[in-house]
Amino acid sequence: MAIFAMIFSALGCTAQNNKADDSLSGDSFTSANGKNIKCFCIKHGSVRMQIGDRWVYVDPVTDAVAPTTDYTDMPKADVILITHEHQDHLDSVAIRQLTKSTTLLITNQRCNELLSGKGKVMRNGDRTEVFGEITIEAVPAYNKSADRLQFHPKGRDNGYVLTYDGFRIYVAGDTEDIDEMKAVGNIDVAFLPCNLPFTMSPEQLLNAANTIKPKVLYPYHFGQTDMQKVKDLFGGNKNAVRF
Repeated sequence: MAIFAMIFSALGCTAQNNKADDSLSGDSFTSANGKNIKCFCIKHGSVRMQIGDRWVYVDPVTDAVAPTTDYTDMPKADVILITHEHQDHLDSVAIRQLTKSTTLLITNQRCNELLSGKGKVMRNGDRTEVFGEITIEAVPAYNKSADRLQFHPKGRDNGYVLTYDGFRIYVAGDTEDIDEMKAVGNIDVAFLPCNLPFTMSPEQLLNAANTIKPKVLYPYHFGQTDMQKVKDLFGGNKNAVRF
């Protein structure tokens, strides 16, 4: 079985980095031209990234997922990306805590409605460039299994691909291993969910990873998933796996 080049991280988006201390639970990367990118898992589906001099947050939540996270201790957001409206992804309190006068909020249509029209709507397939240096693409995120279709219907929710100086980050949102992942190529860092019954099983996670072939993988939003089973499925190469 062909396994992509990957790193398992202890971050896992559980409940680690809910403080502003950048020495906690962060990974640093460098683009081809030497520009800096950092990725931090906060918890569950909440992620923050420092891309150059910009701070990008995805699905920040305060108390919908334990422990309560106080975002007032973290850098204000240049961009906030919301994948969909479930309470463990859309949190107006977290958005307010992170927002400054120049913050760009990007959501899907339903989140925009729930936020009374706040934010820029992106639909599957849309692309935008922000600050003249970061490209953001909204990509499909949905359930395909018959017993999960009610959770994330096709066409409603977003995943996001961010490109900065050629460095590409894929935050999949709540999705299964859908066919559209075949078009998500050249990914340096991927955040892929693996919690049943809402997103992917460990086996689906492996399939998605082998489809996308990211250089670095963060299994995230994993709920009650047996992560040892996930690690076993991906193999025991200690040079490629970091716990």
